[in-house]
Amino acid sequence: MQQIPGAWQRTARGAGLLAPDGSAIPTIFAEMSALAASTGALNLGQGFPDEDGPEAVLDAAREAIAAGINQYAPGRGFPDLLAAVAEHQKRFYGIDLDPGREVLVTVGATEALAATLLALIDGPDDEVVVFEPYYDSYAACIALSGAKLVPVPLRWPDFQPDLEQLASAVTDRTRVILVNDPHNPTGSVFSSEARDEIVRLAHRHDAIIVTDEVYEHLVFDGPHVPIATHPDAADRTLTISSAGKTFSLTGWKTGWVSGPAELVSAVMAVKQFLTYVGGSPFQPAAAVGLRLPDTFFASVASEMAAKARLLGTGLRAAGFDVSSPGGSYFTVVNAAPLGATDADAFCRELPARAGVVGIPLTAFVTPAHRDRYATLVRFAACKRVEVLANAAERLAGMAR
Repeated sequence: MQQIPGAWQRTARGAGLLAPDGSAIPTIFAEMSALAASTGALNLGQGFPDEDGPEAVLDAAREAIAAGINQYAPGRGFPDLLAAVAEHQKRFYGIDLDPGREVLVTVGATEALAATLLALIDGPDDEVVVFEPYYDSYAACIALSGAKLVPVPLRWPDFQPDLEQLASAVTDRTRVILVNDPHNPTGSVFSSEARDEIVRLAHRHDAIIVTDEVYEHLVFDGPHVPIATHPDAADRTLTISSAGKTFSLTGWKTGWVSGPAELVSAVMAVKQFLTYVGGSPFQPAAAVGLRLPDTFFASVASEMAAKARLLGTGLRAAGFDVSSPGGSYFTVVNAAPLGATDADAFCRELPARAGVVGIPLTAFVTPAHRDRYATLVRFAACKRVEVLANAAERLAGMAR
């Protein structure tokens, strides 16, 4: 068998990971992390922290293992974590949830997204509107579901959508409007006008809003505003989040989806046949994290903002044009002032030039729109302060 048929091909093609000869190629994260390892460069490409999360949360996981919480969790998740998610949504956003019917624990936000799209997409005539550039798993999951991805470009340097383009993209064929706020890879936070228009269009065209809010506690200027708090959005919005980004525990892969009971049950119908359940001892630990005091959540936002400023200083000193992020782990720069014409080639050369690894934004866009982002690069600020200071010094050295 020279070529293996199957849904993997459209999944890989959707994510831009199918070579001309039909073989699968690695993700940009795997490539650039390997490049960092082989060159000794500082890896500001992949968005994972290099510090562990709160000791109380780590201790809770250890205690759960010691107490024998090592077998399958209930299908929807342990009741205490379901309750903690509901408490969290009420505490921070005033959202009332029935923890037994309107919350579902998943294996990270990635599984929540995959199960949601597979549950809600009904066939190849369905469309999913996404904001471009987009996290690469969006394109892969949409392709796997068989739906059509409809991109709405975000514009340098503030990375807000053009509302007329958004209105043109959403039609009666739109099944899902997929929103990532705060946004990966750009670090932008959507304006209230953009949120209002998303809700208006979803009502007009009877679409479901799916929000990826994993960076909800990493917003730098004011509190995060979930779309589900919009008075006209609660009955058609599924909200996805996880413990990974807030608590610097990305390897735990513990996430959740919440929203109207009938939508959550639809996701559950698919999710139970993907992974069934996730890691049991991490669930009571995530519940501990969600109940940490307000001072913890304020500190993670302020610390990440300070790291973004430190990284931004080094990037500006290096000669990049720098977009100021409103949240998340990420800062996007324009490398054109340094002579770049192709972000992918620039990033492959950067370890030798500066000893730092970044990710080309062209890895997160449809082929037809690559020119819009041809010289833009994403860097991750979710590293130790001393690593970021070293990276800033290395980058600034390019200008000397």
